[in-house]
Amino acid sequence: MILPIYIYGQPVLRKVAEDITPDYPDLKQLISDMWETLAESEGIGLAAPQIGKAIRVVVIDLDVLSDDLPEYKGFKRVFINAHILETDDSNTDSSEEGCLSLPAIHEKVKRPTRIHVKWVDEDFLEHEEWVEGYLARVMQHEFDHLEGHMFIDHISPLRRQLIGSKLKALTQGRYRCAYKTKPVRK
Repeated sequence: MILPIYIYGQPVLRKVAEDITPDYPDLKQLISDMWETLAESEGIGLAAPQIGKAIRVVVIDLDVLSDDLPEYKGFKRVFINAHILETDDSNTDSSEEGCLSLPAIHEKVKRPTRIHVKWVDEDFLEHEEWVEGYLARVMQHEFDHLEGHMFIDHISPLRRQLIGSKLKALTQGRYRCAYKTKPVRK
């Protein structure tokens, strides 16, 4: 089932998400719905807070970029109870980011190029590794959602001020989107 993407201003996007246990109700269906929602919205990552659930579940599909980034051919993963343990701040990169919860807003964001992460997969098998490059950026972006942060929290106060009217329009439901959304209701 395709779920609506929660738009900037929705309180759930600013909550710290909770770890879950293997007996979380209908987890397999939720993950399936998240994959379907991600595909429909033509994104590469989706965190549970973006569909209104303050739990630590993320899906990332980099296979859609494999024509340009062949190293991600077949890369489609679920990250449950994901946490960034450490960042290697010795090397950073500034690249443009967008977000399904912030339609039509794109900004350059500076992030470490290497991170140490821990998570469990859909079978609740534990994983811990250092991740580099583009995947590290995507994971940081999606895992930020689990901490109640968004990519705009990483831009300068001046840039934030310059996009202020766009952010306000989002909170007022004044935007266009090709995918199903859940705007803020006043």
